[in-house]
Amino acid sequence: MKINPNGFREYDARWLYEKDIDLEGITDLGKGLGSQIIKHTHKKNPSIVVGHDYRSYSENIKKAFVNGLISTGCNVGDIGLSLSPTVYFSQFNLNSDAIAMITASHNENGWTGVKMGIKKGLTHAPEEMSELKDITLNKRFIKGQGSLKNIKNFKSVYMNNLIENNKIGKKIKAVVACGNGTAGVFAPEILRGIGCEVIELDCELDWSFPKYNPNPEDLKMLHAISKAVKNSNADIGFGFDGDGDRCGIIDDKGNEIFSDKVGLLIARNLSKNHKESKFVVDVKSTGLFSKDKTLSENGCKTIYWKTGHSHIKRKVNIENAIAGFEKSGHFFFNKPLGYGYDDGINSAIQVCHLLVNQNKKMSEIVKELPVTYQSPTMAPFCKDEEKYSVVDELVEEIKNLKKKDLKIDGQAISEILTVNGIRFTLEDGSWGLIRASSNKPSLVVVVESMTSDQRKKEIFNFIDSLLEKTGKIGDYDQKL
Repeated sequence: MKINPNGFREYDARWLYEKDIDLEGITDLGKGLGSQIIKHTHKKNPSIVVGHDYRSYSENIKKAFVNGLISTGCNVGDIGLSLSPTVYFSQFNLNSDAIAMITASHNENGWTGVKMGIKKGLTHAPEEMSELKDITLNKRFIKGQGSLKNIKNFKSVYMNNLIENNKIGKKIKAVVACGNGTAGVFAPEILRGIGCEVIELDCELDWSFPKYNPNPEDLKMLHAISKAVKNSNADIGFGFDGDGDRCGIIDDKGNEIFSDKVGLLIARNLSKNHKESKFVVDVKSTGLFSKDKTLSENGCKTIYWKTGHSHIKRKVNIENAIAGFEKSGHFFFNKPLGYGYDDGINSAIQVCHLLVNQNKKMSEIVKELPVTYQSPTMAPFCKDEEKYSVVDELVEEIKNLKKKDLKIDGQAISEILTVNGIRFTLEDGSWGLIRASSNKPSLVVVVESMTSDQRKKEIFNFIDSLLEKTGKIGDYDQKL
């Protein structure tokens, strides 16, 4: 039996299959989750819905995982090929006690993993992951006799729910890119269903991801969407990740709009009808939220919180926020707009509503925001067993540099936020972020300048030199 303890991440589990986990390890993971569900629900035979993505090995992994669940007493409902939001939706629609999705999202081929949750609309947070790790590695399993039921055509139930509630009154021409991931059998049909004219890009299922990883932060994917938008004279371009819970946006001129800015446009739009609402954004998100006039005029408050779909979901739930936005493209719409979980296709639908309501081109709507100079999300390699201690050291170093009144491009550090790594803000509102990745052996670096592209580069150079000095950083996935 093989199961690398480092695969238990902050809010989901991911391993290289079969290097770090084998089928026996997957079965033990199922036993661990089943035992945890029984403990938390106080039920002998709780119900759990499972689904899987389109990777070549995902179905076999799901079978091994389900065997583990059944051995503890769980009654499993298998909805088959799914997106993560399809599984999240199933918990409300089928009223199950828990859910689990076999996916490694946008990670390269060879990875596998599980996104899971017990409380409706939420996924495991660090506390639950830590408990699951303990139960699984120490084999603290409950024994029981569960069952398996195949639930047919649930894909249609999920798709119809989105289509019926979101018909649009204006034809929008949309490029829909899926990077050959699972969203290819969901997104085009749903967006056609609400009234869009859809141009498909890499929507055929191919688990080898021949062109690029299905990741709306991947520059190759974004460039391909941009080209398709310009060639087809489309109104908008949407890029979906491997398990369909994230969405990236390209405007009608072929320009990428970072998802945090799309979130701000949606938040402004919502604030008019939902005054004094709260919005939750992650620490990678633009500084424009905190100073936005439209939000403040409507009495709305923005809370910057830990990056990660589980963290933002929970914060949206706890604060009863109307919505939450992550720079990585996870958007969370709470009641009355949704169930609080992240759904990339619903996010694309909300952008379509924005276009219809404003009756302007996306490029015109974006121009209403102040110009800022943002970096992409950059991930320099750092070992899993070293990344958190490296970040802790950098937090202390930057705090000390603030005390010494260090200036970056002539600007002093005015504010430091440490809810998730360190986000330091300069006097003009420009900022930089260093945090540990929750799902890969890497750090995460993001910078934004409110003033100039040069200042953005200076902030990055400052961070890069700090990282280099640690001697524990490898190559970046992409770099300024």
